[in-house]
Amino acid sequence: MRAREKIGNTPDPAVIALMALGWVLQDERRAQRLLDLTGLSPEMLRERADDPVILAAILSFLESHEPDLVACADSLGLAPEMIVNAHRELHS
Repeated sequence: MRAREKIGNTPDPAVIALMALGWVLQDERRAQRLLDLTGLSPEMLRERADDPVILAAILSFLESHEPDLVACADSLGLAPEMIVNAHRELHS
């Protein structure tokens, strides 16, 4: 799968998920919580970072804890709804 930069004025869902993953991984405790709650491993993240299922799991992780969702969206310069919509698109 190739991530496109933008769809119209909206970033591609895969790009949003990868940016969100980068944000999650900046904090060691949050990164460990991602691994613990999703069952993902560092190897899976490295090998399957372009897999829509993995990307959807990352966004689902953020959606499950609103403070992280809001903080991530703020850090990325996105509305939280954009992350939620990206998750829906990847999950469908």
